[in-house]
Amino acid sequence: MSKFLNENLFEYNRRDSISVNIGNSGIGGSNPIRIQSMTTTDTMDTNSTIDQAIRMVNSGCEFVRVTAPTPRAAENLRNIKKGLNQKGYDVPLIADIHFTPNAAEIAANIVEKVRINPGNYADKKKFQKIDYDDKSYNEEIERIYDRVSPLIKICKENGTAMRIGTNHGSLSDRILSKFGDTPLGMVESALEYLRICEDHKYYNIVLSMKASNPLIMVHAYRLLVEKIDDSGLKKYPLHLGVTEAGEGEDGRIKSAIGIGTLLDDGIGDTVRVSLTEEPEFESPIAKILVDRYDHRPGHKKIKIPKKINFSAFHYEKRESYEVSNIGGDYLPIVISDFSKCELSNENLSELGINFNIKNKKWENQDNSPDYLYLGKNLSNIRDLNYNLIYDYNTWIKLNSNKNCYPLIEYHDFLRGLNNFSNELNFLKIGCDDIIEEGLKIPNNFVIIIDSDNPHNMPDLRATFMRLSNKKIPVILSNTYKNYSDKLILYSSTDLGGLFIQGYGDGIFLRSEKIDINEIIKINLLSFKILQAARVRVTSTDFISCPSCGRTLFDLQETTAKIRERTDHLKGLKIGIMGCIVNGPGEMADADYGYVGSGKDRITLYRGQEVVKRAINYKDGVDELIELIKEDGNWIEP
Repeated sequence: MSKFLNENLFEYNRRDSISVNIGNSGIGGSNPIRIQSMTTTDTMDTNSTIDQAIRMVNSGCEFVRVTAPTPRAAENLRNIKKGLNQKGYDVPLIADIHFTPNAAEIAANIVEKVRINPGNYADKKKFQKIDYDDKSYNEEIERIYDRVSPLIKICKENGTAMRIGTNHGSLSDRILSKFGDTPLGMVESALEYLRICEDHKYYNIVLSMKASNPLIMVHAYRLLVEKIDDSGLKKYPLHLGVTEAGEGEDGRIKSAIGIGTLLDDGIGDTVRVSLTEEPEFESPIAKILVDRYDHRPGHKKIKIPKKINFSAFHYEKRESYEVSNIGGDYLPIVISDFSKCELSNENLSELGINFNIKNKKWENQDNSPDYLYLGKNLSNIRDLNYNLIYDYNTWIKLNSNKNCYPLIEYHDFLRGLNNFSNELNFLKIGCDDIIEEGLKIPNNFVIIIDSDNPHNMPDLRATFMRLSNKKIPVILSNTYKNYSDKLILYSSTDLGGLFIQGYGDGIFLRSEKIDINEIIKINLLSFKILQAARVRVTSTDFISCPSCGRTLFDLQETTAKIRERTDHLKGLKIGIMGCIVNGPGEMADADYGYVGSGKDRITLYRGQEVVKRAINYKDGVDELIELIKEDGNWIEP
């Protein structure tokens, strides 16, 4: 692991990079972390694009990206730029290019930055396996050199910046054949182009490694940093983004897990949060993520473990033993906080916990919490057969301990308590607590850890390392002020970022403001964090791209329709893609794909296999449902 990554495990330091000029602004170096977004309008609709760009800028967007799918569209960027300037906006424009090098060469003469995708600038993707020897592969590199060199020369002459933007979903057949569908393939795809740029002594470059899976994204960026550090290449600024993140909470959670984890690493110089929403909603979310790091340097010192055991580039699930239904091979649990709220039948029903009179037993739903924390409160619900957690001093006074378990403070445990549950006990430990290597914790204990350090996730991660010689199950916990976008984004970073690194056997998310509505929202958020981290699936997983000028149907409307009809299909993954750019690739592990393939035309996929082509848009959702039914994967809601 590189020196930078190793040093940043426990102390926040933003990665050093060269400064790249984007018009009158800069990315990297001593510049602040920049925020950008992308228009969704038809680039040929000049006025609509200008109006939308202005709304984006007014919402906090510092760079506006516009798709240029054709030479005509690229040329029209001149009119868009002129119109913005006439209205008093000199925001730098970025041309987004796929498949059309001639459009990129035109755009490079007009805008401040051009984004190209190595997967489709000079290569193709047909999911064909190609056998290369060194000679034939080098010939391919020479072909790419010749194809991309004209653009580099134009950018160099005009002072135009370039983003070499690798997308996991559009890796070329050439890269897939040599490196596989891996973070290494993503990195090498970008480095091939980067070496060509440096050969031309062109350095005004930004790099990105975007994916819809936050885990793949994080590994790819970390690997890119290490490869650059080891190669002698310049330290270029990095653009962060989770592509195809989706809409609403789901999109915010997935984005925060990927982007936030890397920002905690000190990685990232510019950010886009890609949502299936109007683009002016993206920048405020990105700003919440980025602003968190303004005061991160100089954070409270983290206790560094004696043994550092960390995998930066591969997923390794921390091993733990089983205690009741926690740890081991069990899925991570969810605990809901009822310590400041009445535990009533009505409130339980809101969480999907109900008493079935006919069967005379308590039943719950997939998104119902596994445990309820009551603190000092006593349950007055008769015969409540549910897992309840009480503060130790309250638990020890209970008439019956059936399905009731104590929460023990660490300092109380150290002073010699010995009256515990025979089945399950929860031990609350803060990251500042000193955990002695020889400390004996009974094998029916589960640890709950939390941190008050602003550098929260690395602090929790360090605590796991200090527990490396103990296989005790660990629940991740944190308390935030109240339910808000900040809570969603911060908790997704702090806790979700740990789950994708293999840490955690459960989640205990809390708000200082406790009422039943708050509990319901936080409970659902907990499950969504686990789902986004892909450690516990409780509903349909949607891979939905953000709208842009390439989108061939109303993406927001369609996503809502598909979600409404399929959200109950637990475990299914459905990709909803506005165009073909990343569709088949990002949907590689999806069960079904719904992809725009022409004006008002849809292509349906089963995995990577095309099933139906040229479906009329108005029939697309119905046809998708029929396909799911044909495969025997449909369940009536």
